[in-house]
Amino acid sequence: MENREVAIQLSGVKKMYKLGQIGGGTLQGDLQSWWARVRGKEDPNTKIGSEQQLIGQSFMALNGIDLTVYKGEALGIIGSNGAGKSTMLKLLSRVTAPTEGEIDIYGRIASMLEVGTGFNGEMTGRENVYMNGAILGMTKAEIDAKMEDIIEFSEVREFIDTPVKRYSSGMYVKLAFSVAAHLDSEIMIMDEVLAVGDMAFQKKCLDKMRDAAKKEGRTVLYVSHNMNTIRQLCDRCIVLNKGKVVFEGGVDESINHYMNTTKALAVVNDCSGEHKGPTMDKKIHIDTVTFLDTDFPVYETGDVVIVKVDFTSRCDIDHLAMRMTVHSGDKTVVGLATSSPCMVAKSGSNEVVLTLRLDWLAPGKYIIKLTAYSVNEFGMNQMHDVVDDCFAFEKVQSMDDNNRMSWNHSWWGYMMFPELGVK
Repeated sequence: MENREVAIQLSGVKKMYKLGQIGGGTLQGDLQSWWARVRGKEDPNTKIGSEQQLIGQSFMALNGIDLTVYKGEALGIIGSNGAGKSTMLKLLSRVTAPTEGEIDIYGRIASMLEVGTGFNGEMTGRENVYMNGAILGMTKAEIDAKMEDIIEFSEVREFIDTPVKRYSSGMYVKLAFSVAAHLDSEIMIMDEVLAVGDMAFQKKCLDKMRDAAKKEGRTVLYVSHNMNTIRQLCDRCIVLNKGKVVFEGGVDESINHYMNTTKALAVVNDCSGEHKGPTMDKKIHIDTVTFLDTDFPVYETGDVVIVKVDFTSRCDIDHLAMRMTVHSGDKTVVGLATSSPCMVAKSGSNEVVLTLRLDWLAPGKYIIKLTAYSVNEFGMNQMHDVVDDCFAFEKVQSMDDNNRMSWNHSWWGYMMFPELGVK
């Protein structure tokens, strides 16, 4: 890559934020608080009955980033929440400035950090297109030449002269992406924006970004927790952790590194915390999940996952069932396994032993989402409790799996079907 033209260069970039209270609202209050801290006294502006807020502590959102992005490259940026992904994009978009280090950008940037970034709610969709184009340094004639393509791609033609404050979040993202994709910028920056659009529009956006990088020679920086879209779009990927680049390389290698180090793959047996979900009535709380067949959950074809689920019920419940949603390491839904609604939960402590067969599951690491629900007399399901990352396990290659063929998820998926019949 040494002979390729550089689009973005980051050298020793750091970004520090102050934690706690920044100001008291008035100069007099700030001086009083400062003088109290100097003397080691209690802050006179702290409300009675409240704890002293953090003052003077710092948080390094980025802690020494060195990165080179080349023109025409689609770079994926992955990492857990709080790793520094959005902060990096904000620095590149000049929303904020680095605390230390240098950022060199060669070209105009069209950024989309969140739904409706840069839009004025009182202005119409058409007026916002002109405003965004002007910010990028384009003339009215240049924007006019792109306007029809932008409107057509955005799928909001009938609302283009309506103030965008009346747009739904889906309409917002469609128009905002269309503007970023069609205006004359050399660099496109996207931060998890496609999660808002529908599936058909997501596919269209991915195709557009791929064309922008491959055919138009534009540079694309894309942040997402959806590893499938990262695979589809990006040529190269970096993994961020605690404000640092901990891995840089090919897409699959980067995803594997992230998945092997993320806490999401840790076995979670203690489910005693609060479980959040909009459709739950919380009549049941799943407390713990314990492996009965092994202390280290690694399985081969023919093995069965056996777990004991301890849960607390607030009342007697008939026709109770348990459901396991199997996710791959990159959070792709692989399949669903349910029990029959034949259990009866008594008020208080309960337990149930669940078994999951792995015959058709390909080698890899998997995460289980566990749901407790019941079925009423009308056949309707009522959700009682859901634990998203309840527990995890790994299936490894057996000696007789598909003639010992090494499995590739990106090519063949997550299911291993029985051997084909031949006559």
